[in-house]
Amino acid sequence: MDTGTHLVMGVALGGLALVDPVVASSTATFAAVATGTIVGSQAPDVDTVLKLRNNAVYIRHHRGITHSVPAVILWPIGITAILSLIFQEANVLHLWLWTFLAVFLHVFVDIFNAYGTQALRPFSRKWVALGVINTFDPFIFGIHCVGIVLWALGLNPVMTFVFMYLVIIVYYILRFFVQHSVKNAVRKTIPDAEAIIVAPTMRFFTWRVAAKSKTHYYVGRAYGRTINIYDKFEIRPLPKSPLVEKAMNDSNLAAFVSFSPIYHWDISELENGLTEVRLIDLRYRSNERYPFVAVAHLDDDLNIVTSYTGWIYSEDKLQRKLQIGASD
Repeated sequence: MDTGTHLVMGVALGGLALVDPVVASSTATFAAVATGTIVGSQAPDVDTVLKLRNNAVYIRHHRGITHSVPAVILWPIGITAILSLIFQEANVLHLWLWTFLAVFLHVFVDIFNAYGTQALRPFSRKWVALGVINTFDPFIFGIHCVGIVLWALGLNPVMTFVFMYLVIIVYYILRFFVQHSVKNAVRKTIPDAEAIIVAPTMRFFTWRVAAKSKTHYYVGRAYGRTINIYDKFEIRPLPKSPLVEKAMNDSNLAAFVSFSPIYHWDISELENGLTEVRLIDLRYRSNERYPFVAVAHLDDDLNIVTSYTGWIYSEDKLQRKLQIGASD
């Protein structure tokens, strides 16, 4: 989920903690727990700072080790240790329990996004992505905001947030039913599809669709059970050549391939004499563009002059990024 949603989830969890008699009966414990649930709801996303290094490192590691099994155990211990020094009269056990729940809930809800997490590390590096909830879901964010406002207006936080979470559980179940319906509709539209990826959007009945048959990739959108296929790409293996091998070993293209299960490629000669190798993720079509790409420019000696990977929504901006990379 996005940072804002994780934040309101942390606040709501702090209100729900008042169901715990130990928390409800101690001002110090409640203050510590309320702080712990907010910090714990944000802690796993500390790896966002990797963006400051470069996109390749960020793509490879975001939602990786910081969302792993050891991290879910260690984050609450570290947060509790620090907060217990600040709120010395707080009950440490109950502070740890609610902080642990906040961290666990963060990782758990991220599994339902299309991006997913490596939540099974160190047992598996597989990305767990159920793809039923958009990274930002207006309903989930909105109902949390309503619950927090009602709490601020004096309503019982326990009853308010228990009801809210029951509604959210029903919402998640409905999303699974809609996803299943969309996949069935895609199978009817593309009978020879061997792999189907449907990704949610901010609209309940609108889903991105990417499918793979033995010979083609298909890209489209679903509106309920209506499937519109916009693009069809022939599946071509990457050429086996020193140029392609060099490009694919570049950190930006390697990071892209580690993340993208369905992509199209293009190799072209540029006017400046360089050769461009471009990889295009087919899962994120938006406004007739494919914004998630990886690009490398190589010279005649197979030196990589510049490369880039990331989300780019205009060709001009991509070229500026590549020029910046070439000047570094």
